[in-house]
Amino acid sequence: MGDSEPIEDLYRVALPRLCRYGLLLTGSEAEGEELVQAAIVKTFSRWRRIDDARAAEQYVRATMRTLTIDAGRRAARWRRAMPRLVEQAGEAPDEAVAAADDVAAAIRALPPRVRVAVALRYLDDLTIAEAADRMGVTAGAVKKYLHTARERLEPWRLGEMDHEAHGAPVREAVEPRRAGGRRVRWPRIS
Repeated sequence: MGDSEPIEDLYRVALPRLCRYGLLLTGSEAEGEELVQAAIVKTFSRWRRIDDARAAEQYVRATMRTLTIDAGRRAARWRRAMPRLVEQAGEAPDEAVAAADDVAAAIRALPPRVRVAVALRYLDDLTIAEAADRMGVTAGAVKKYLHTARERLEPWRLGEMDHEAHGAPVREAVEPRRAGGRRVRWPRIS
């Protein structure tokens, strides 16, 4: 087996799923795709013997979560260190375009750990205990992160999460509750 086969299989088989995962973690399609690329480069930049695209996908997902949390920490440090050095002249055009998408803006507003908890619980279909183990936090912390996400995303009511005996959420797209007749569709994530 050649060195590039697992990476080629990863791109061919898992790229759409990884991009959706990146969208949830970042709140932006473009940033999500950049996150996928950065995670793939970081995962495979050191020699790793991964013969299976599924195992490679799991490595890349874990790297994406780590990169998201690290970026959130860096941004928080920057905001604390440089509070008033530069005055805001106005909203940049790219921010104005991004703000037009209410759902993406709401996801971007979530703290990085909250986005990671949501991704682990509802995209990876992990139990709360498994998500806590992957994040290195307590189950109570994961429950709090999920509660925060549900609370902040309530205007878009993303779907009723019905837990069956095995604990896997049932996903269904639901129209958000909005005043004024305008409807926003949440992207279907599968």
